Amino acid sequence: MAEKFVGTWKMISSENFDDYMKAIGVGFATRQVGNRTKPNLVVSIEDQGTISMKSQSTFKTTEVKFKLNEPFEETTADDRKTTTVITLDNGKLVQKQSWDGKETSIEREISDGKLIAKCIMGDVVAVRTYVKEA
Repeated sequence: MAEKFVGTWKMISSENFDDYMKAIGVGFATRQVGNRTKPNLVVSIEDQGTISMKSQSTFKTTEVKFKLNEPFEETTADDRKTTTVITLDNGKLVQKQSWDGKETSIEREISDGKLIAKCIMGDVVAVRTYVKEA
């Protein structure tokens, strides 16, 4: 169930994110900002099962609203225009982004009370860990 993801999550660690951003084609200047930014992730469920996922930081706030298994157009924090589908797979929220013939996925799961986001592009994997704010 997506309900377990609901709440405000504060990033406590980010591993290998620079390599991931390089792999998806993010330029140097944007990567510098991306590496310094520790966004909060705010997840809520609205009417008719629409899920809102908001990434908030001093640098930029982005929000996607979606229904599970329904493709939508997304403009990412690094300004890629992607076709995105988010599914619930074995308790993980799996976000697949496609653009320019490329594809990346972000797998989010709750483990030991933390939200673990794995950003995967080919054989490059970044792991970002969040804890729930009280």
